Amino acid sequence: MNKKNTIFAALIAATFGFSSAAYAHGDVVPQSVNTGELHALGAEWLDENPYRAPNEQNELAIEIGSSAYNQNCARCHGLEAMSGGIAPDLRLLEVGLDGDDWYKERVINGAVRNGAVYMPRMADYLSQEALWAIRTYIESRPVPE
Repeated sequence: MNKKNTIFAALIAATFGFSSAAYAHGDVVPQSVNTGELHALGAEWLDENPYRAPNEQNELAIEIGSSAYNQNCARCHGLEAMSGGIAPDLRLLEVGLDGDDWYKERVINGAVRNGAVYMPRMADYLSQEALWAIRTYIESRPVPE
């Protein structure tokens, strides 16, 4: 194989190796979230985000949600809630009850298509407080134009 073909083969291998790593989630264990300073919400899921402004804990929920999002959601939904295209851009979710309903359904049930898990059931790993804090953080991020 000549030098030109060797370089081309190396580029192809690197490209395919990188792309498979970018799309493969593997066995990722969700990271715990300390929500001790947030008001406890109980076992029954609320229908609407309880930390949305003007709630007095809105800023605290954004802070906790930022850390929780970037540890648990960013690998698919993008750093700082800016999607890179692998998964939906969560900043585009409706604000309010309709968006909360979709969000709640996804974090409780996950997303499975044709038997493939696209998103795990995050409520199996993170508390209601942590997941609503993540939603609060996402809502605080600027919506793309």
